[in-house]
Amino acid sequence: MPGFLLDTNTIIDYLEGLLPVDMLDTLDEIINQKANISVISKLELLGWYQASPEDLIKPFAFVQDANVINLDDVVVSKTISLRQVYKIKLPDAIVAATAMVFNLVLISSNISDFKNIEGLQILNPRIVEN
Repeated sequence: MPGFLLDTNTIIDYLEGLLPVDMLDTLDEIINQKANISVISKLELLGWYQASPEDLIKPFAFVQDANVINLDDVVVSKTISLRQVYKIKLPDAIVAATAMVFNLVLISSNISDFKNIEGLQILNPRIVEN
C-alpha cells in the first residue's frame, strides 16, 4: 500500500462518518497503520475558533495518534516553488508540498485546490472506484 497524507477535510469527514463506506474502511486501514498529516491539518483541526472542549475530543485524539509532518527546509522550499508556479493558498501549498516531498498520495475532497499541480498524486475520498 502506498503512503498517504490526509487533508483536513478528509479527516473531518472521516471523524463524522460522512464518507462512502468503502472509503471509511480504507481510511480505517490507513489510520491503523498511523495516518500521516501535515502540521497544517493539526493547526486547522485544533485551532477551531470557539470550539468547546467536547468539540475537540475527536480531533485531538486523532492528531495524538497521527504522524504529524512538520515544516522543514525541504518542504518550505517546495512550498515556495509551488506558490511561484501556481495560484494556491499558502496552507494548501504546504499540504501539497508535504505530500510531494514525502512521496505520499494526498487524500482530499478539495480537488479544485490541487488538481493542476504537476507531480502531485491525489485521491478524492468521495469517489469510490470499483
